[in-house]
Amino acid sequence: MMQDIDPEPSTPNFVSQAKKHLSQRYQKCLDDITPYTVGRWIGAGLLTIAFLARVFIMQGWYIVAYALGIYHLNLFIAFLTPKIDPALSMYEEAESGPELPTRANEEFRPFIRRLPEFKFWHAVTKSTLIAFTCTFFELFNVPVFWPILVMYFFTLVAITMKRQIKHMIKYRYLPFTHGKPKYAGSHDYGKGDAVIPLIPPNVAPVISPIPLVVPTVSTGDKTVK
Repeated sequence: MMQDIDPEPSTPNFVSQAKKHLSQRYQKCLDDITPYTVGRWIGAGLLTIAFLARVFIMQGWYIVAYALGIYHLNLFIAFLTPKIDPALSMYEEAESGPELPTRANEEFRPFIRRLPEFKFWHAVTKSTLIAFTCTFFELFNVPVFWPILVMYFFTLVAITMKRQIKHMIKYRYLPFTHGKPKYAGSHDYGKGDAVIPLIPPNVAPVISPIPLVVPTVSTGDKTVK
């Protein structure tokens, strides 16, 4: 009786291999440019200016520019918003009861964003590239009265930012860490803003000499040291 022989595993498809290779190369490029924050944002700003210049020169694709502005506004609000809603955290603390303080000053807390800075930049750059590509297709050039879109966009920005600022004032948090105290060791002294060193530099510990006490032994009339 012949035994069933499992078929040999099929080789991966060429398309899937190429897709995986491109994904790895793309992720490698993203990892390489991660430390260059200022350069990344300068590039994103220049790309946005190029898109706005093309819309202005071609006198079209206003609906694409409006959609891009609304998307960037949502990204910016997510960048300013903490990952954990302060209202929900305060409600959970009230439900769990009072807790003992863990430090002397509870004012400074690390701000964790709902949308990290790198993901914010990546989404802005990618969406601007997509919008710039849409300006080469007449299909997306929907005729609209652009002054109404501009007025509505700035009104939406004012209302959204006003609500966000009220939220920041109500729960007393700042989305930026510039100017907040930072604690560092002696090697990091002088770096950053408002650094409070744990060990003052160039200060040697003072050790007071301990007097040597020699015990004495009494043997009759003589005392032996």
